[in-house]
Amino acid sequence: MNRSRTTPWVKLLAGTAVLTLTLAACGSEDPEPEADDTPTASESTDEESEAPAEETFTNDKCTGDQSADNAFRVGGILPLTGNLAFLGPPEIAGVGLAVSDINAAGGVNGSDACHDIQDSGDSTDMSVSTASAQALIASNPSVVIGAASSSVSLNVVDNFADNKVVEVSPANTAADLSGYSPYYFRTAPEDSVQGGVLGSLIAQDGYTKVAFLVFNDTYGTGLRNFTQAAFEGAGGECVYGCKGDSNEFPAGQTTFSSEVTAALASNPDAIVVIAFDETKAIVPELAAQGWDMSKTYYTDGNLNDYSEDFEPGTLEGAQGTLPGADPDQAFKDRVSGWSEFAEGEPLTGYSYAAESYDAVILAALAAIKGGDTKSETIQKNFADVSGATEGTECNSFADCAALLEEGEEIRYAGPSGIGPINDLNDPSSAFVGIYQYDGNNQNSLTSTLEAESVN
Repeated sequence: MNRSRTTPWVKLLAGTAVLTLTLAACGSEDPEPEADDTPTASESTDEESEAPAEETFTNDKCTGDQSADNAFRVGGILPLTGNLAFLGPPEIAGVGLAVSDINAAGGVNGSDACHDIQDSGDSTDMSVSTASAQALIASNPSVVIGAASSSVSLNVVDNFADNKVVEVSPANTAADLSGYSPYYFRTAPEDSVQGGVLGSLIAQDGYTKVAFLVFNDTYGTGLRNFTQAAFEGAGGECVYGCKGDSNEFPAGQTTFSSEVTAALASNPDAIVVIAFDETKAIVPELAAQGWDMSKTYYTDGNLNDYSEDFEPGTLEGAQGTLPGADPDQAFKDRVSGWSEFAEGEPLTGYSYAAESYDAVILAALAAIKGGDTKSETIQKNFADVSGATEGTECNSFADCAALLEEGEEIRYAGPSGIGPINDLNDPSSAFVGIYQYDGNNQNSLTSTLEAESVN
């Protein structure tokens, strides 16, 4: 894992005002920005960071006769369509690369690994995820990776649990899902972590009054609540879109003149936009009404590359947060290489690719520890192989599998950088990246914080 862009590393208590005391040190202590020397996602100049030229990827799609009875069958309920479709490619690539690596190392308990990706859609049409969940359950998978949307997971999680199918989300952050079911895990931190960092960042930037433009979604309102609490804990005031004010807008709304007018009338000095694809309509309305766009903040659901959507300079100076470590360039090269091999084009973003990869690897190691590829076995051993039993640290499927075969307890530490899974089936610690937009409406990492979950 590459930590070169973070100075220094700190442990934070998520969702508390303690965060305000540490953000300045994390983002500004080093006067020489290391990001200038780091290859971007589309420009890798370090020969040692590139995927080996001789590496061969495989795209191991499941066949109809492969199930948890005879294979390590990885289902996926991921956004192929809908307002989170931009997260689909990196998540699919994370799953595909993990399956490729598992098979290159000999499979799971002598069985081949395969993947079966189904569409999750989004929260505006739950029938898509309902149908996909039913199809995945019928296929008898070892594990299902997804969904990206917390609301979508809440729609299907009971169905998976009732059928004793392990669901591991690489991107869900809603606090409502913490400890929801023995069969539900995630490799992304819950919203108190990101909200604590974001609220404290806004206060650290010197703002005292914040407005929220937030959609009425489990993810949106939950993240708003934690961000507001952290901001108010640092002495700030919420003036619009606050918890309990009923100013949220419905998911899928396309015009925002009245919401923006009302938010600006509250005289905020910063605005947080928590939405998905609705952001593409909110931002032009804010700009048209004269708001200084450098005083806006975004989150993982809309921290996109907007170079093709907005006029140059629209978002320059704006900031956002994204849960998860920034993986090292070697992992980015490999996961993008798999995408180019299997999907026909390299990745343009890496959000939750590492979390998707680690979700699959952890499930496979759980199957090895338990002795078979059935979902109930994976459920019993998932937390253990993440380090809950304080085992020997290992960083690859092959190395971890070898230790398990020798009878050792392990602590798989993969590219997502999460801590061991806790009693609520959440990561016990995780990283949150802070990003800033440039004149081309593209964002880049400026600092990274490690935060411990308080759950």
